[in-house]
Amino acid sequence: MKGHIILIIILALAMLCALWIAFCGYQWSWGLFHRLHDLRTVGLPGNNAEYDTAQIVPLEGSPLKGKDIFFLGSSVTYGAAAQGVSFVDYIGARNGCEIVKEAVSGTTLVDDSDDSYISRLKWLDTGEKVDLFVCQLSTNDASQKKLMGSLSDGTEYDTHTVAGAIEWIIAYARETWDCPVVFYTNPRYDSEAYRAMVDLLQQIAGKWNITVIDLWNDGDFNTISAKERALYMADSIHPTKAGYLLWWMPHIENVLYEAIEK
Repeated sequence: MKGHIILIIILALAMLCALWIAFCGYQWSWGLFHRLHDLRTVGLPGNNAEYDTAQIVPLEGSPLKGKDIFFLGSSVTYGAAAQGVSFVDYIGARNGCEIVKEAVSGTTLVDDSDDSYISRLKWLDTGEKVDLFVCQLSTNDASQKKLMGSLSDGTEYDTHTVAGAIEWIIAYARETWDCPVVFYTNPRYDSEAYRAMVDLLQQIAGKWNITVIDLWNDGDFNTISAKERALYMADSIHPTKAGYLLWWMPHIENVLYEAIEK
């Protein structure tokens, strides 16, 4: 009898675990069932067919034309609430550049898992051509309460902290590809932890002289109507296709033009 009870408890826990994993996939596009998130977002007005990449008209004479651009990130870079389409794909289609989108939802800058930003960067073929390196300041480090850390005073970086991970990524990209490095942030949302990360990134940018697309602190960028926000955002963090195409992409694109010409 006791063995049956233990078995029932084990099965119940396994079922709860499976349900939690499925919920994470449906709600946040994390884990094995991340595709379930598409079911939740596909019907949003901001994901209508009029915003598909097929509608993009190529830009003549783009400064990015023919360039190889590497994008490293998590769900926002991937396009988790936009059926896997993000500003990255629009920039590629509009500017005639080759893009690599290395983005996995739910992952962090801090290197404490096999799919962290740093772990995935180490897997890449260092012989690949990269003209511009663009990295997302992940919101997951804030929501998962990763250690913030501080700027290093040498060439040793504590990659188990946000500061150390950012510095390691910058150093690695420069040493490997000798190209401009750009970080971008999310626009404003309710997170003091992410605000602190943005402040930290600005300090690091000053030390390393990198470009930061600071959507968080851009007052004009964050000043949109409630109607626009409803169209552009699936939630407080993740844009729809319309949000990427009409709101994020033009701003990010212009900064990348400047970065590639430095």
